[in-house]
Amino acid sequence: MKLRGLYAITDSQLLAGRFLPYVEAALEGGVTLLQYRDKSNDQARRLREAETLRDLCARYRTRLIINDDAELAARLGVGVHLGQTDGPLTPARTLLGKDAIIGSTCHAQLELAEQASREGASYVAFGRFFNSLTKPGAPAADLALIGQAKARVKLPVAVIGGITLDNAAPLVEHGADLLAVIHGLFGADSTQEVTRRARAFNALFSSL
Repeated sequence: MKLRGLYAITDSQLLAGRFLPYVEAALEGGVTLLQYRDKSNDQARRLREAETLRDLCARYRTRLIINDDAELAARLGVGVHLGQTDGPLTPARTLLGKDAIIGSTCHAQLELAEQASREGASYVAFGRFFNSLTKPGAPAADLALIGQAKARVKLPVAVIGGITLDNAAPLVEHGADLLAVIHGLFGADSTQEVTRRARAFNALFSSL
């Protein structure tokens, strides 16, 4: 599967009370990867929501990624995204098998991307590229980093951090494979608008 296009990431607070309708609206507009991101300790709810998303993603032929929880990913037979505080990727690769999608947060550091590549990552994620509501303190990355990363690690590059339809085009033009979006996709006032935004993000790739 080619990892290219919109990478939607859920936010439990942003999506409170409209979680499934908004996620399905995004899938309707086309999503390459959907990351379930929930930082709470409510294990039962997280399992229930992740199972629902897995079934929903299967209907739309979208791959589901679990944020920071390789055990839950293994239980559901889906992929995982790991941050730098989650330890090396190698145990997750062993747990999930060779075909699972495993992503790694690399902030703005090529060295972290090279390490992730050696440890079996499927894609590397850089950011933040713009001011981010989710991680306001994250170090900034610049556009040149995308091309440098693609030259050095030969993996799909995901970009994250304050991405909206107004600022995403230069990222794609510089070689980004995946646009990881939270508020720029789900911070909408209707399901129709979520679908419209998803289609518009994907259109940036087909216009190149």
